[in-house]
Order: sequence, then C-alpha cells, then structure tokens
Amino acid sequence: QVQLVESGGGLVQAGGSLRLSCAASGSIWSVNVMGWYRQAPGKQRESVALIISGGSTNYADSVKGRFTISRDNAKNTVYLEMNSLKPEDTAVYYCHAYSEQYGLSYWGKGTLVTVSS
Repeated sequence: QVQLVESGGGLVQAGGSLRLSCAASGSIWSVNVMGWYRQAPGKQRESVALIISGGSTNYADSVKGRFTISRDNAKNTVYLEMNSLKPEDTAVYYCHAYSEQYGLSYWGKGTLVTVSS
C-alpha cells in the first residue's frame, strides 16, 4: 500500500503562484510513476503532470510552460509548482502514484486550488 497526502492548496489571484506537495509513504519502492491530476466542478478528472522514475516528465498542453513537477526522493515528496495561474486552473488537485509492477494506482484525498479573477 502507498499513502499520499497533498498540501499547499488555497486561494490565489490570477497570475499568482502556488506550490503543491505530495508526501508519499508505505510501499513507495514499488511506485514508478507519480503525478498530479485535477478535477474542476462538473468536469472529468484530467492529468496535469507526470514524473517517471527515470526523471522524465509529461505535462498537459494547458499547463505547459506554467507548471513544473519535481520530486525529492530523500523526502519521498512530489511537488507541483504552479505559476501564472488562471481561473480555469481552479480545481481539486489529486496526487497519484502508479506501480507498474503490481498494476496498482493510489490516490490522495486532494487539495483545493481556487484562482480568482
């Protein structure tokens, strides 16, 4: 099992910045992909950014150039640095971990990001 706890959400004005953190614990040795997803009211959950064990990253087109995903292996933590925030970035942001070895997905409970215009 892998436990994920997000933090760092909040209310910010358009153009501002926030940094989300996701602290992982448990069988993290089995995880090879971690990422951030978001779900806005009335919309489906969508992938925002992924980071693979080798360090490569992938971003949704809507956040490229504004968001950066990174990780601190010593702290078992993944970050999402969000800059130039827009009202359409308003959503609950979820941390996700995937174990290819076991075919298992893990989710955090989410953290709310609200961007005011």
